Amino acid sequence: MAPWTWRQTWYELLFAHWPVAPAKIERCLPSGVKLQQFEDTAWIGVVPFRMCGIAPRGCPDLPWFSAFPELNVRTYVEVDGKPGVWFFSLDATNWLAVWGARRFFYLPYFRADIQIEHRDGAIDFACQRRDSAAQFRGRYRAVSEPFAAHPGTLEYFLTERYCLYCQDRKARIRRADVHHVPWPLQKAEATIEVNTMADSLDIPLEGEPLLHYAAGVDTIVWQPKPAPS
Repeated sequence: MAPWTWRQTWYELLFAHWPVAPAKIERCLPSGVKLQQFEDTAWIGVVPFRMCGIAPRGCPDLPWFSAFPELNVRTYVEVDGKPGVWFFSLDATNWLAVWGARRFFYLPYFRADIQIEHRDGAIDFACQRRDSAAQFRGRYRAVSEPFAAHPGTLEYFLTERYCLYCQDRKARIRRADVHHVPWPLQKAEATIEVNTMADSLDIPLEGEPLLHYAAGVDTIVWQPKPAPS
């Protein structure tokens, strides 16, 4: 494998997951990308967090580039038998990061206004996409000691994934490998006041989500390469 190209740290993540009928998600995926299910159920995740320490290999942090809040909407797929993440959207405040991720990683990043506040042991997170009505507003916190997800469990299925898939400008599927230590998951509680992040997919996220929190992990990322067909 070629050397990794980027490093980054993901902090203060909420994994909020809703079960969704597989057919509703499958129609949103390109040809060649297979939706994965856990016990006949597919899942959509909404994940707010902070990105820090973002830099190319061998470069120091850049004050105007290397740290910003983000929120992504994702599901779980495989290509040629390798499980990974498919992002429907990624919202961030940093215009240069949005441009770079679209240009070099083929990811559907959007500019957003995001506010984070730490209050009473919880995290208040508010995201408003600039060019649409996509919005998230909620408060979350960890409510257990950290634990590692075990293979075969739903928590493992939803979080322990070490590549992402994307589609380049010629509609080719590409894979970017990712490496980090296993997630230090914690059970979480959240009050979600507004969540229209998946409305553009015509997938209503209804009912109480499955919630997990992670304090953070250091991550290295490889450049996207053509995925086996």
